[in-house]
Amino acid sequence: MSQDLATFAKDRGVRYFLISYTDLFGSQRAKLVPASAIADMQKDGAGFAGFATWLDLTPAHPDLFAMPDASAVVQLPWKKDVAWVAADLMMDEKHLAQAPRVVLKKLIAQAESLGLHVKTGVECEFFLTKPCGTLISDDADTATKSCYDQQALMRRYDVISEICDHMQELGWGPYQNDHEDANGQWEMNWNFDDSLVTADRHAFFKFMAKAIAEKHGFRATFMPKPFLGLTGNGCHCHISVWDKSGSTNMFYNATDEMGLSQQGYNFLGGIMRHAEALSAITNPTVNSYKRINAPRTLSGATWAPNTVTWTGNNRTHMVRVPGKGRFELRLPDGAANPYLLQAVIIAAGLSGIQKKAQPGKRLDIDMYQLGHTVTDAPRLPLNLLDALRNFEKDAELKHMLGEEFASAYIRLKTSEWNSYASHLTQWERDNTLDI
Repeated sequence: MSQDLATFAKDRGVRYFLISYTDLFGSQRAKLVPASAIADMQKDGAGFAGFATWLDLTPAHPDLFAMPDASAVVQLPWKKDVAWVAADLMMDEKHLAQAPRVVLKKLIAQAESLGLHVKTGVECEFFLTKPCGTLISDDADTATKSCYDQQALMRRYDVISEICDHMQELGWGPYQNDHEDANGQWEMNWNFDDSLVTADRHAFFKFMAKAIAEKHGFRATFMPKPFLGLTGNGCHCHISVWDKSGSTNMFYNATDEMGLSQQGYNFLGGIMRHAEALSAITNPTVNSYKRINAPRTLSGATWAPNTVTWTGNNRTHMVRVPGKGRFELRLPDGAANPYLLQAVIIAAGLSGIQKKAQPGKRLDIDMYQLGHTVTDAPRLPLNLLDALRNFEKDAELKHMLGEEFASAYIRLKTSEWNSYASHLTQWERDNTLDI
């Protein structure tokens, strides 16, 4: 039974609630509701005009109502009198089919109908920059190979430790934090969990990291490729599927060389089969394709894939199997919508199970050195438009995610591409002005 938010507020000293939803572009939208009104909001929802956010709606559509999910409420560790609560969108007393959290919950229900329970963990990477966003926050962070840099880590101890302390307080089980491969870049890890829990925590983490960075006079950005010569922000996702009780790993096979069951291979087969289309969701911005198709970076490696391949414990491929009973999808980036990321993984995986898809040949090579020798594996899209066209052609994936969602997403993202393509860039001036 869902908890009573008014009682939660009284017991915790909460004065306000942020009733929050994530739109199709991954932007978090919220209303600040006094605790005195939360009982009505829990019953009837907080009203929004859908056209005012990135949803495929017009000003003529009726009100949206964000129904707070009390099971997802989080008291802000850095501002105790405020609580954040994820919400599901409704219109005309029905769930809005294009809303990302609604899409994910539908896929979770489909998996559960097959006796499957998807668990995931995400590795969130982000840069700490100066408020302008165009310079990293630490002028002394200049090493060619800055990954795990101890001195740089401790220079940002106050920011990173505060975020980690908050995750500890919230019971997420954070277990490591590090300076990542690029100058000014960070990664923070917490325990894997049910896919909806992971999605809610992913959404809240981005909000929290930005808020704490601002508190310290910096800016946190999850932009996939904010600096051309540096490694981009990935959002690697670790995936396993369990039985209905969540106690037995259905992907695990102790006798298999890779430790995967046939069902695990089929799920992976679905990911491989739909990779060119699902990249429109795992890599959802124009900037995303500057990460997965990047030239060599300052550190010597991009740590991002550009080809649809899989392997064992080898970070140069799109999918790696780092341990028995799970695999890591290395394609997603920091711009990925927390809810749609989980939804598209489940959709592709369930499709693979239903179709008994096989992932194809395992490649145990360094793709950064020998990738040019692989001629029979699809290349990932070169840009957002190619990815959207692949998604448009993938009828099966669109059906799994829901036609209303797919149509809305393609329409709005194509409009975004058209807006980008209509801009005159400095590159064009530099290279074609004298033609």
